[in-house]
Amino acid sequence: MAKTYLSYNNIHSNLGFNSETVVENISKGLSGLDRYEDASLLPGPFCASLISSEKIEDEFNKIGDASKFTKLEQMMILSLKKVVDPSNIPLNEKVGLIISTTKGNIDVLEKESEFPKNRAYLSELGKIIQNFFGFKNESIVLSNACVSGVMAISVAKRFISEGKYDNVFIASGDLVTKFILSGFNSFQALSAEPCKPYDKYRVGINLGEVSASVLVTSSKEGLPAEAVEILGDASRNDANHISGPSRTGEGLFRSVKAALNEANITSAEIDYISAHGTATPFNDEMEAIAFSRLGMELVPLNSLKGFFGHTLGASGLLETIVGMHSMEKNILFSSKGFTELGVSKHINIIKGNTPKMLKVFLKTASGFGGCNTAVIFKKTTTNQP
Repeated sequence: MAKTYLSYNNIHSNLGFNSETVVENISKGLSGLDRYEDASLLPGPFCASLISSEKIEDEFNKIGDASKFTKLEQMMILSLKKVVDPSNIPLNEKVGLIISTTKGNIDVLEKESEFPKNRAYLSELGKIIQNFFGFKNESIVLSNACVSGVMAISVAKRFISEGKYDNVFIASGDLVTKFILSGFNSFQALSAEPCKPYDKYRVGINLGEVSASVLVTSSKEGLPAEAVEILGDASRNDANHISGPSRTGEGLFRSVKAALNEANITSAEIDYISAHGTATPFNDEMEAIAFSRLGMELVPLNSLKGFFGHTLGASGLLETIVGMHSMEKNILFSSKGFTELGVSKHINIIKGNTPKMLKVFLKTASGFGGCNTAVIFKKTTTNQP
């Protein structure tokens, strides 16, 4: 099987419009979360990570007419352009495009929107991004709840391994909208204060908006310093409940186990876990149980939700990119908001930025409908110390 690598990458968030700036701000402990009181979005106060529409438009007008594109389209195009351009890869028939999102342009269904309602179709989002860049192949839209971003990496790897593509670009994004906020509020899961994943005193979930992009490639030539090899991946569905995860962590346990088997390594060889960590009691407890069952109680683990909130279908790709840079810098970033363990099983939460020689890391994600995805990454020989 051909080796596959994560190469050029970009994060577009309110912590910065490129991966390097975002990672630098994370290393400084800066969070993009803020408290909002906006009755047009939600009757009560909420805490979220939002990107200024004006800043997005100003940036987009440098490359196109912002008035013709929705906020999400602008964000995703801006992010993807910062991956496509430095790659210098001709967009021929051997290049694929995957769009990962949970709700896409859901905000165009609101009566205030100036865009036609058909823009809410995920296929339209895919076509718009495909046509902007001139991809020869039709975009593949992947929408599988909150595992979408990391699952896109698995799908890209498979396309390359079977020879359909040599290179696959992934663009991922989601917005904080009235629809999204009202949905999570109906679960009584939203917090008006910054979230605290795995913490005894957690108060609920925060939402965030971001766009993130990456190149998945079969070529080892010209990889950036933070590039990683994809060792193994797996997805499993526990089919427990439309919104509640398996109480035993069965789906997550099986997905990590299968990824380890494909990577041909043991759990003891994982140096770091970039976990899902939404700061909800059911999710945090399920993950703790799964990692305990896997014998990973001592593996350093963090959730990045305290920096970005939950960015839905973009979260897995966003957090993978941060993990790539963490590996390259040999630094474990803190799990912001954590002070005291609030789950029944011991897990090794990273309390502060910690230097550590890193070679292999595990990224996991779990989402509504019982979906669970795990991907294992390894430093390439080009960035070994």
